[in-house]
Amino acid sequence: MTESVVTLRDPSLYFNRELSWLEFNQRVLELADDPTIPILERLKFLCISSSNLDEFFEIRVARLKQQVQLEMHQTGPDRMSPEEQLRKITEVTQAFVGEQYRLLNEVIFPALEAEGIRFLKRSAWTEEQRKWVREYFDTKVMPVLSPLGIDPAHPFPRIVNRSLNFVISLQGKDAFGRSSRVAVVQAPRCLPRVIEFPEELAGGSCAFVFLSSVIHAHVNELFAGMKVDGCYQFRITRNSELYVDEEEIEDLMIALEDELYERNYGEAVRLEVADNCPPEMTRFLLEQVNLEEDDLYQVNGPVNLNRLMMVPGAVGRPDLKYPGFLPGTPPADLRSDVFSVLQAGDVLLHHPYESFFPVVDFVRQAAADPSVLAIKQTLYRSDPDSPIPQILADAARAGKEVTAVVELRARFDEAYNIEIAGRLQDAGAHVVYGVIGYKTHAKMSLVVRREGERLRRYVHLATGNYNPTTARLYTDFGLLTSDQAITSDVQKVFQQLTGLGSALKLKKVLQAPFGVHKRLRKLIRAERERAEAGEEALVRAKMNALTEPRLIQELYKASQAGVKVEIVVRGTCCLLPGIPGVSENIRVRSILGRFLEHSRVYYFHQGGDPLVYCASADWMPRNMFRRIETVFPIEDPKLKKRVIKEGLDVHFADNSFAWELQSDGSYHRVSPADGEERVISQTELLKKLAEFDD
Repeated sequence: MTESVVTLRDPSLYFNRELSWLEFNQRVLELADDPTIPILERLKFLCISSSNLDEFFEIRVARLKQQVQLEMHQTGPDRMSPEEQLRKITEVTQAFVGEQYRLLNEVIFPALEAEGIRFLKRSAWTEEQRKWVREYFDTKVMPVLSPLGIDPAHPFPRIVNRSLNFVISLQGKDAFGRSSRVAVVQAPRCLPRVIEFPEELAGGSCAFVFLSSVIHAHVNELFAGMKVDGCYQFRITRNSELYVDEEEIEDLMIALEDELYERNYGEAVRLEVADNCPPEMTRFLLEQVNLEEDDLYQVNGPVNLNRLMMVPGAVGRPDLKYPGFLPGTPPADLRSDVFSVLQAGDVLLHHPYESFFPVVDFVRQAAADPSVLAIKQTLYRSDPDSPIPQILADAARAGKEVTAVVELRARFDEAYNIEIAGRLQDAGAHVVYGVIGYKTHAKMSLVVRREGERLRRYVHLATGNYNPTTARLYTDFGLLTSDQAITSDVQKVFQQLTGLGSALKLKKVLQAPFGVHKRLRKLIRAERERAEAGEEALVRAKMNALTEPRLIQELYKASQAGVKVEIVVRGTCCLLPGIPGVSENIRVRSILGRFLEHSRVYYFHQGGDPLVYCASADWMPRNMFRRIETVFPIEDPKLKKRVIKEGLDVHFADNSFAWELQSDGSYHRVSPADGEERVISQTELLKKLAEFDD
């Protein structure tokens, strides 16, 4: 079938972006129901699915609601209006939330209890446990609670985004003769939501109680002389997008600091309540926050499942978690003299299978080396405990030229990035916030070193952030190199970020928004032309999301010409494979597991001389046109083979934690055929740690 028969802009050829994201979160939830995964890890996956859904409502649903309010009807290739999307999202998420709590109550809790890890309901407390809870309430909870009666003098309070609250139904009059029938109790964020019983009261097991149970048990004491008819937990999710008029502001940092406070009180987009909350009370809450019945989610358990994330860390049961491992360590000469190593050749790092410490050492050695004159660094999502900002600050105090491009607008990390920027400025570093209108998402570090009569540059480029914590949890590639062309390109990118002027011509590195999209389309077309000429043609890629319409259209055309297309897309994918005459040569799969697949790899066969890139960019409109990204080549033959094998081949061999995308947008989990050995891509890479050490 050719484009003359089926236009590649036909909405039926594209899956809705928001619904595709919900499909991804459904796969995360499947891991919570997988008996082959240790039970405490399954609990984590349940929590992750809840946290993911929170962010989905805070950003994506909030944006759609705004479009409806403003009567904006821009549609993507799928041609669904905002109203249609919201209706479908409600249908899907209601079922999803029901499945979350079914898993919690019927699968996760019983499996934990079988291992001696219990969550005790009030009805199951022993007398000794009741006394302990009473003392805990009196000494640690009640002093920080502020019950709020609702009457003309006390309007419904401002509820903080995603906070735990209780709505109370009352009878009677208080000391002032007031007869308010409704009150609200807000649980301060200083109180833990899950509390562990002392070992001597746990009955030989590990026992927890929810803060909500503690408050429910003693709520009467907050309203002396009145009768409490009911106490129901609830939570409100609000629009958390930050709105900064970049054309009007004079200082981005100050503008963002002002917006961060207001994020807690944006427009409500979802109300979660206990499933025993009576209809009249849920209607009251909906009215107070200006929401409709479709925005109501009634749950059988804690309104914030993500609070259970603390449990695996509190339980000393390594047998119920993934086995521990030590990342592969670099050669001793890299740890002692990174510059001499890079003069001899490039170094590839694959996290978390290989340690992130060589990256930290690269910056640390540069800061301590008297021959190093300048260090330039991008920081998008760093870590409160990361040593890199402190190393940069020390280098600046020592008199080195330190330039940090700190992206203040990295969503939900804004406050910490503002703190980093302030610390670096205080140390004397040059701090810039990137380019107004574009997020700086590139991951790069540049060191300029005097060697004899010349200056030599050294660079680290990566697919992931300068964050030692996520480097143990996310899969990413990093390249350390002194290649003259690549290091010159990186210097030019920094020049554009910190200065002014036209886009500079780069030799090897691709930079968005200048040319990445055009170059990718050209490379896909080249494979198509090879297929049309009867030659072998292959496009392979790995990324987090694939939503850019014109790239999808190029892949469809390539498939029609006979190009084999293999793509690993962890999350959102709007391309639909397997459509006769359009995409039957395209295969898409998603890999989920112990680590978050985060690396981006692009592969083009090029007649047997493959071109391989690693990148900070997904194939999304924002990455192509609204972010500053870097796409860097892997040229050393040995390293190129590693990227192909570890970044692509192993994931297409996975027959246990891989999901194949179907032509209708659904996913089918792959399973071993009869007699076939079980292959898990991440496990296979963990087995290679010994090879990395060698």
